[in-house]
Amino acid sequence: MPLTVGTAGHVDHGKTWLVRALTGKDTDRLPEERRRGISIDLGYAPLELPDGRRLSVVDVPGHERFVRTMVAGATGIDLFLLVVDAGEGARPQTHEHLAILRLLGIEQGVVAVTKADAVDAEVLELAVDEARELVPGADVVAVSAKEGTGLDELRVALARAADAVEQGRSELPTRLYVDRSFSLRGIGTVVTGTLWSGSIGTGDELRVEPSARTVRVRSVQVHDRAVERAEAGQRVAVGLPGVERHEVRRGDALIAPGAYPVSYRLDVALDELEPIADGARLHVHLGTTSPLARCVRLGEGHAQLRLSAPVVAARGDRVILRGETTLGGGVVLDPAPPRHRDGERALRVELGDVAATVSSPVLADSLRHVLEGEPVELLRAGPWVLSRSWLEGLERELRARIEAADPIDPGVPPPSEAWATDVLPLLPFERRGAKLYLPGATPTLAGRDDEADELERELSAAGVRATKVTDDELARFLEASGRLVRLGDGYAVATDAYEVAKDVALTEARAQGEIALARFRDLLGVGRRDAQLLLERLDADGLTRRVGETRVLRRSAQRA
Repeated sequence: MPLTVGTAGHVDHGKTWLVRALTGKDTDRLPEERRRGISIDLGYAPLELPDGRRLSVVDVPGHERFVRTMVAGATGIDLFLLVVDAGEGARPQTHEHLAILRLLGIEQGVVAVTKADAVDAEVLELAVDEARELVPGADVVAVSAKEGTGLDELRVALARAADAVEQGRSELPTRLYVDRSFSLRGIGTVVTGTLWSGSIGTGDELRVEPSARTVRVRSVQVHDRAVERAEAGQRVAVGLPGVERHEVRRGDALIAPGAYPVSYRLDVALDELEPIADGARLHVHLGTTSPLARCVRLGEGHAQLRLSAPVVAARGDRVILRGETTLGGGVVLDPAPPRHRDGERALRVELGDVAATVSSPVLADSLRHVLEGEPVELLRAGPWVLSRSWLEGLERELRARIEAADPIDPGVPPPSEAWATDVLPLLPFERRGAKLYLPGATPTLAGRDDEADELERELSAAGVRATKVTDDELARFLEASGRLVRLGDGYAVATDAYEVAKDVALTEARAQGEIALARFRDLLGVGRRDAQLLLERLDADGLTRRVGETRVLRRSAQRA
C-alpha cells in the first residue's frame, strides 16, 4: 500500500539534511535554497524501508514565511516525520506544524531528534523526553544526519508508523492536486503531485479543474521511474500532451471526469485554534490551493466558506484556515452546498441525515457528494428527489388554486420550474393542454347563465357585425358549446351569423374564383374591420387563403 510521509518542524532543525541522509537525495532543488541553506519550496524523494516497502517523502519548508507552502505539502500525506533540534527543542513552527498535522487528521508518525552529535548525552536525553511529551504515543528516535547514527532505527520506526495507517483511498475516484507544472523536451507538459485517491495510467482521460479541460495521459512516473499505473499515496509525475505549461498550475486538480464537484462554497465542521468571527476573511488551504474566503458562521461549530475561486473537494476532506497565523481547520461536510445560513442543515449533513435537508425538488446527482446510495426517505421523480411533505403541500396549493378557478375553465397553469415535468405525474391532476384540472372536471357556467343569455342576445341583435367580448373565458365556453364564433382581437359573432357570412364568401368565391375584402364588405353591408375579422376566421378554419389582396377557396371548400 503506497504511502506518503511529510516532514514537519522549525526552520534550521535539519529536515532536509535528514531526508538526504535517509534517501540519498537532496530535495533543495532551487539555487536560492542552496545559497540560503533553507528550504523554500516543496521537495520530494523516495525512501526505502527495511521490509522493502517504499515511502514517498515530502520535505516542507520550516520558515514561518513558508507555512502556506508547508500546508500544501502536508495535505495528502499519510504520516509525519517531525524534526526537533536536540539543542533547541520545540520552537514556534514546531508547534504550528504539529497543530496543522492534527487539524489535517494525520495521527501516525515519528519524531526525529536531530543533531544528536552536537549535544552531550544529558541534553540529548532531555530533548528526547521533551519530544515524547510533545507527541504522546509517537516513536522518538535520536539521529545524526551528519554521522548517520540512528538512521536505521528511524527507518524501522517509520515502518511501524506506516503499519498503523488506515487507508482506503484506492477505491475512490482519481484525484491529484498539482504542486508543480513544467515542460520537458520530447514529452511536453508534466504535472506532479501526491495521488490522493484512485489511480492514474497511460491513456487515461482526466479533467483539469477548475478550468474544465479534458486531457489524456501520455506517461506516468513514480520517483523518476516509468510505471503503467500509479496508485493512491504515491508521488506521481504525469505527462499531458497538447497542454501548455501555463494552462495547468499549482492548486489545479487532476480528477476522474465528473467525479467531484467544483464549487465556490464549502460547508465545514470547524476546529478552531483561535476564535474565528462571522464574516472573517481568511485563506482556505485545500490540497495545494489556498483561495481567500469569507467565513459565514452557521451556529456554534459550523461555517460556510465562501471562496474567491472555485475548488475541487469531497466530503470528509480536511481544510486549514489561516490569517496571519493558523486559526484552525475544518472537515468538509458538503463540498457544493447552496448559499445559506442554516446551522440546522449543516448539523444534519454532519450527522448523515441528508434527506432531512431536502424539501423542494433537487437533482439527485447533486446529493451524491454527501450521500452514499439512494436516499430512501425521499421520493424520486426522474432525476429529482423531494420530500413527501413538500409534495403534499404542493398538492394542497394546486387544489386550492383549481377550486378558486373560473368554473367556465376550471384549470390552472402548472408550475414552470424545471422539475415540473417529472414531479406533476405524482399528483392526482389531469394535464390538458397548458393547464391542470381535477380528474373528470368539465366547464360549467355555474350561475353565469344570465350573463351568457345577455351576450347571446347582444350577438343576435348585431347580426354579422362583430361585437367586442371582454370576458374571454365566457366566450371560450360559449364557443365550445356552439353558441358563438370568436374572431380576432376579442370580437365575436353569433354562430348563425357566421354561417351567413361564410355562405356569402364561399358563394362569391365559387362564382368569381376569388373574393376581395371590399367586395365581401359590400355584400355583407358591414365595415372594413368586421369584414377583415370574418375573412381571417375563414382563413383560420381552412376554407380560404389569402393571395395578394384577395381570397381564394381552398380545395376542401371547393369540394364541399
